[in-house]
Amino acid sequence: MIAEKCLKPTNSFVRFLLVGIINTCVGLSAVFLFLNIFGFNYWLSTFTGNSIGAAVSFFLNRSFTFHSSVSVKSGIPKFIAVILICYFGAYSISEAMANYLERNIEAFQLLSKTNLAVLMGTGFYTIANYAGQKIFVFRQ
Repeated sequence: MIAEKCLKPTNSFVRFLLVGIINTCVGLSAVFLFLNIFGFNYWLSTFTGNSIGAAVSFFLNRSFTFHSSVSVKSGIPKFIAVILICYFGAYSISEAMANYLERNIEAFQLLSKTNLAVLMGTGFYTIANYAGQKIFVFRQ
């Protein structure tokens, strides 16, 4: 019963994950493009890619995920605050973890430290971002 309720598309987390697939395709593609093709550094690549994904995210989450009537004028500053807190928190933690894993676990040396940090940061960012948006930005 609990599993059924959690997996229904009426569940805001499931809708958030669906929107996240779109955001991830857009944002993470941009991150890796800026990082590996254009040669931007870690912070500029992740910030720019996540900013692009965030723009898509605000409008999809407002209308589809949370069915919110929060005005764009009042929602965007809160949204940006949540995004920035989640971004700096998640990617700082993941960068530190990637440094640790690269130094201490040989298997993690197969993937570049920076790419590993980006992948881990994406997971941390997703969870923290959902909580912040549900509780703070699009609260009913």
